[in-house]
Amino acid sequence: MAQKPKRNAKNFAKWIIGIATACILIYIAASNLPGILSGVSKVISLFIPLIVGLVIALIINVPMRSFEKRLFAKTNNPKLLKLKRPLSIILAELLVFGIFVLVALLVIPELVKAIALLSSNLINFIDKMAQFESSIDISDLPFGNYLTLIDIDWEQIKNEIELFVRSQGSNVMNTALSTLTSVAGGVINFVVGFVFAIYVLFHKEKLQSQSIRLMNAWLPSKLSRYSQHVASVFSDTFRNFIAAQTTEALILGSLCAVGMMILRLPYIPMISALVGVTALIPVIGAFIGTIIGAFMILTVDPIKTIIFVVFLLILQQIEGNLIYPKVVGASIRLPAMWVLAAVTVGGSIGGALGMLIGVPTTSAIYTLVREATEKREHRLASDEIIEDIGSDPQEDDTGPDEQTRKKQNT
Repeated sequence: MAQKPKRNAKNFAKWIIGIATACILIYIAASNLPGILSGVSKVISLFIPLIVGLVIALIINVPMRSFEKRLFAKTNNPKLLKLKRPLSIILAELLVFGIFVLVALLVIPELVKAIALLSSNLINFIDKMAQFESSIDISDLPFGNYLTLIDIDWEQIKNEIELFVRSQGSNVMNTALSTLTSVAGGVINFVVGFVFAIYVLFHKEKLQSQSIRLMNAWLPSKLSRYSQHVASVFSDTFRNFIAAQTTEALILGSLCAVGMMILRLPYIPMISALVGVTALIPVIGAFIGTIIGAFMILTVDPIKTIIFVVFLLILQQIEGNLIYPKVVGASIRLPAMWVLAAVTVGGSIGGALGMLIGVPTTSAIYTLVREATEKREHRLASDEIIEDIGSDPQEDDTGPDEQTRKKQNT
C-alpha cells in the first residue's frame, strides 16, 4: 500500500514537469515565431520538387489504375504483363497533360486577341464619344441642361490612356523578366518532381511495403497501425476526390458547351473547355471560368455577355445543388462549410494548387477526427455502463439475494 502513494506522487511529478516543459517550449516558440516560420519555410522549399512529384503521382495514379485494369486483361503472357505498368503510366501522362495543353492552346491565343481587341475598341469608343459630343447639341436632349454641366475631355482621356500604355512598356519588360525567372524555377521544380513521380508510380507497391516495414520496426505497435490507417485514409480520399472532381468537371464543361450552342454564343469550344478545367478547383473554379469567358464574349457582343453570365450562374446553381453533392460530395463526405474553408486556406497558402489539395486534405482530417470522436464516445459510454454495473449494492433498494442474482445475470 505504501508503494501506491509513492507511485502516484512520481506520476504527478512527471505530469508537472511535462506541463512546465511544454509551457517553456511554447513561450520560446512564440518569442521566436518569425525565425521559426522562416526556417520552416526554407526547409519546405528544399522539398518542393518532391512535394510537386507526389502531387503529380497522386493525379496520374487515378487514370493509371484504370488503364492497368484494362490493358492485357485477358492475357497471361509475361512479356506483355511487364509492359502493363509502363504503358499505363505513359497513357495516363498523355491524357492528363494533353488536356491541359489543349486548353492552353485554345484559351491563351484567343485571350491575347481579346485583350488587344478590347483595348482597340476602347480607343474607338472614346473617339466616337468625342465625335458625338461635338456633332450634337446636348442641350436639346432630355435633361440636357444638366448634361452640359458634365465636362468630359475625351481627347485628353484617350491621350492619357495611350501615354499610360507607352509608359508601362519598361515596367512590362521588367515584370516579364522577373516572371520568366520564376517560371524557369517552376519549370525546374516541375521537371524534377515529374521524374520523381515516375519513380514513385513505377515502384509504389515496393515503397508501400518498405514504409510499412519501417513503421513496424521503429514505432510502437499502436502508433504503427494508426499511422498506416492515416496513410490509407489520405490515399483513398485523394484518389476518390480526383476521380470525382474530374468527372464533375467533364459534366460541367459538357453542359456549358450544350447551353452555349443552344444560346448561339461565341467561343464555344474555348470557353466550355476553360469552364471544365477551372471547375477542377472546388467552389471558386467555375467563377474564374465565368469571368474569363465573359471577358472574351464582351469583345464580340455585350448583350451576349449578359446572357452568358446569367446562363453560367444558373448552371452553377444546378451544378452546386444537384451534380456536386451526388458526384463529389459522396466521395469526400465533407460539409460545404469546410469545403469553402479548405479552398480559402489552401488558396492563401499554395494558390490554385493549394485549393486543389486543400479539400481532400481537409476531408481526410475530418474523417480521422470523426473516427476518433466516435471511438471516444463509445469508450465513454462503455465506462458509464461499467460504473453503473459496479455501483455500490447498498444503494439498491432490493434485498441481498436480489442483488446477488442481478450480479450473476450480469
